[in-house]
Amino acid sequence: MAITIKDVADAAGVSTATVSRALRGLPNVDAGTRERIQRIATDLDYVISPSASRLASGRTGSIAVITPYIARWFFSTVLSGVESVLQNAGMDLLLMSVSTPDGQHRLPPAPRLRRRVDGVLIIALPPHDQQLHEVLALNMPTSLIGVTLEGIPSVTIDDVLAGQIATQHLINLGHTRIGVITGAPVEEPFTADHDRHRGFQQAMNAAGLQVDPALEAYGYFTIAGGEQAMTALLTQRNPPTAVFAMSDEMAFGAMKAMRSHGLQPGRDISLVGVDGHDMSEFLDLTTVVQPVQDLGRIAAEALVGQLQSSGGEAEADSVILPTQLLVRGSTSPLKG
Repeated sequence: MAITIKDVADAAGVSTATVSRALRGLPNVDAGTRERIQRIATDLDYVISPSASRLASGRTGSIAVITPYIARWFFSTVLSGVESVLQNAGMDLLLMSVSTPDGQHRLPPAPRLRRRVDGVLIIALPPHDQQLHEVLALNMPTSLIGVTLEGIPSVTIDDVLAGQIATQHLINLGHTRIGVITGAPVEEPFTADHDRHRGFQQAMNAAGLQVDPALEAYGYFTIAGGEQAMTALLTQRNPPTAVFAMSDEMAFGAMKAMRSHGLQPGRDISLVGVDGHDMSEFLDLTTVVQPVQDLGRIAAEALVGQLQSSGGEAEADSVILPTQLLVRGSTSPLKG
């Protein structure tokens, strides 16, 4: 016969309500009583019912993660950091993608969130995105990754600085005709896309170098897009001697295009990316490494902290994690 909460209460000589509070870590239970209840529950092999606990607390025990993509490396790696925190907190994850693989929008997430989750973690939606603000209007505990909004906890890198670091590395190697592979031509670009391009422009301007619009191509943050963008740059009348790809995946595609043209990264054209993708070492790619898993972990910890606080209110801290240039064989000094 299954052990019930009443069995634990009878053995401990307390009410079932006290057992419930003690096992769920709620206040108003004497420390000695809590310890005795936990010991008896362990001896009886009793585990409090998640559904009953959630019903009693008025919470679902779940959070929603809203992301524009799931399959791409950055987003899946962020999710691994999020999941590790939620697992330790005993919480479930409801994953919602706001776009399909072909770029079409899914149903808005906000109407699907009510009474299903206790909080929301949002990854890299543009700051003026309507779906983002519809979710924020629900007034649920929220944490952001890759975007900063006043009054909401967020975790980001300095994408402007990442763009500057990557571009300055190429400039320091003597390159002056530098191409750039960006994201997509949309009215509301992702923060990373916009800010990394600003960093690129700032580094070029500081060095007195002209940004040539003919040496800018869209790579859509995919390997296939990077290959197409690099092909467009290589077929210019006067192609670049170096290229800054705003993500490692676009850089991987650029490498494929270079090899298709009989060119070797680092020997014929220097190439630098951003991310620190797992494959970047294998492909000998110079990259600006960002701590992707830590972005997810810290954002999830901030959200869980809100849920565990008495008022569920956020400390609206904006955490900026450091990046680091990792030089490999895909970049080299400009040859005479």
